[in-house]
Amino acid sequence: MWTCPLCNQQFVNTNQVHSCRDKELSDFLNGRSDHTVELFDHLLSEYRLIGEVKIHPTKSMISIGARKKFAYIIQLGKNFIDVVFPFKQPYKDNLCFNKIKPVPGSDDYNHHLRIYFKEDINDEVRLYMKMAFENAI
Repeated sequence: MWTCPLCNQQFVNTNQVHSCRDKELSDFLNGRSDHTVELFDHLLSEYRLIGEVKIHPTKSMISIGARKKFAYIIQLGKNFIDVVFPFKQPYKDNLCFNKIKPVPGSDDYNHHLRIYFKEDINDEVRLYMKMAFENAI
């Protein structure tokens, strides 16, 4: 593991390119509705039940990681959050993902999930959350 001397983030690759101190978490959460912030906090609470996670604000999104990053919050809307899980195969037989797209130049498939309510993080979503987490440790 390599640790950036400027931001102290740990990476699998030495001198990993990353957004170093470009954004703070507050840059994404300030001005958001209480509902959206509660959804964000709930998602993190659910992940902390699975294992230890680290939050990495970047220029355009918030990534969640363990040894590697495994989930990305790509939008904090007025009453929802959009989360993306990258997997090596498309999991088309589900009720939770609203879009599954191949990542250009990669063998990954991004699985898009929109969360409107805390209850949207159900057993099926938790299964995929755990799978994404286990791919990163």
